[in-house]
This record gives sequence, C-alpha cells and structure tokens, in this order.
Amino acid sequence: MPDVKAVLLVGGLGTRLRSAIPSAPKVLASVGKKSFLHLLVSQLRSQGIHRLVMCTGYLAEQIEHEFGDGRAWDVAIEYSKEEQSLGTAGAVKLAARYLKDESEFFVMNGDSFLEIDFHNFLAFHRSHDAMATIAVFNVENTNRYGTVNVDANGRVLGFAEKTGRDVPGLVNGGVYVFKQAVLECIPEHQSSLEKDIFPRLVDQGVYAQEQHGMFIDIGTPADYARAQGLCDSLNTAASRGRIPGFPG
Repeated sequence: MPDVKAVLLVGGLGTRLRSAIPSAPKVLASVGKKSFLHLLVSQLRSQGIHRLVMCTGYLAEQIEHEFGDGRAWDVAIEYSKEEQSLGTAGAVKLAARYLKDESEFFVMNGDSFLEIDFHNFLAFHRSHDAMATIAVFNVENTNRYGTVNVDANGRVLGFAEKTGRDVPGLVNGGVYVFKQAVLECIPEHQSSLEKDIFPRLVDQGVYAQEQHGMFIDIGTPADYARAQGLCDSLNTAASRGRIPGFPG
C-alpha cells in the first residue's frame, strides 16, 4: 500500500470519562497493560501505515511524552496541537501543514477502535473517486447515534440526527479517507466533521463502506469498562495486520 498518512484526533476533553480517568487524556486510558491510543498505533503499524499526525489539545504534553517521535513504536509521529478546542474538523484543518503533500489521507477518532482493513478501505475510496469515504457499521439500535443514509452503490445520500428510537441502521465508525481537497472545505474556526463538513460534501461525492468486525468506543465509563473485558480481543485485532478475505 502507498505510504498514506493517518491523522488521529486525540485532543478531546473526555468530560464523560473524568470519573474513571481524572488526570489523563482519555486516549491514554489503560486497556489491559497498554493505553487505548497504543491499540490504534499498533493497528496502523501492523497494516503498514507508519506516518502519523496526532491532533492533540487537552493534556497534549502527556501524549507527546508517551509516544515522542514514534521511533520506539516503529512509526513517525508529528504533532498538531490546538490551543483552544477546534472540533473534529477544525483539528484536521489545523493539521493541514503536515498534509500539504498528501493526495489523500486517513482520519481516525482517537477514542474508538474499529476493526478494518485499511488497504481494502482505501481501494474502495479510490474505486469510487470519492471526495471522502466513511467507514460505517450496522447496529440493531441507533438511539445513541446519528445514522448514515446510503444508496445501493455506497454513495451517502445524507445524515440523520439521533432519533432516540430503537431501530437498526448504519452509523459512523469514526474512520475516514479524505482527498486533499476536503481541507479546502473546512473553515479555520471550530467545526465538526460529522455535523458541519460531511453534510456539505454530500453533493461532491461522499461514500460509505460497511465494516463487520469489532467496534468499541471509550467515551463513557460503561463503554470503557466494556473495553477492559475485551482487552485480549482488542489487542489481537490491533496486531492482526491485513485481514485475508476480510469483508469490507
């Protein structure tokens, strides 16, 4: 696979998780003997993605102290630190100086893990000449999530806000591929990929690829506790590398 950069969004305040992790950024929360962020770095490295940009903010120095330049982890890490909260889109925009030579790049939420074959995902993105591609997965109960409306070819038709209803649907898995041109569509101020940018890009070609592996976020104490119980499975999934025959 070409050496595509990955942008990790790791600057969140993690307010809902403060009761469990009061003095560290949530991405450094331990899952077993390693931090959650280590799982994501391992997953990327195992699939040949070695150039990372970490978009930091809250307690950024702890993340930089933990990972440094990435050499010890067999990756190369650059840091884009926001001085004030910029939202998921604003953080990507701030990191644009590290992406100016990239025709495309991955973006990942730092507080969720999605089992995915990045090679397959990138191939899907390119085959549709998409402006942006979203990894989605099907859940039986979408009451906690906004949903993604997709046609038979995988093109995103639109997004629906949380309905509070117990119905199945496709939800955003927090892993994306962006063309360089997406950066031009993001304003300099605070903005959200999910609420502000993706709806604006729909007419330019946003696609979704359904994933079928493990998914977990650690945004709440209950979800974080569930991640602890899945520690071995998460580590296995993160270190697996490319997934032969993995349904994308």
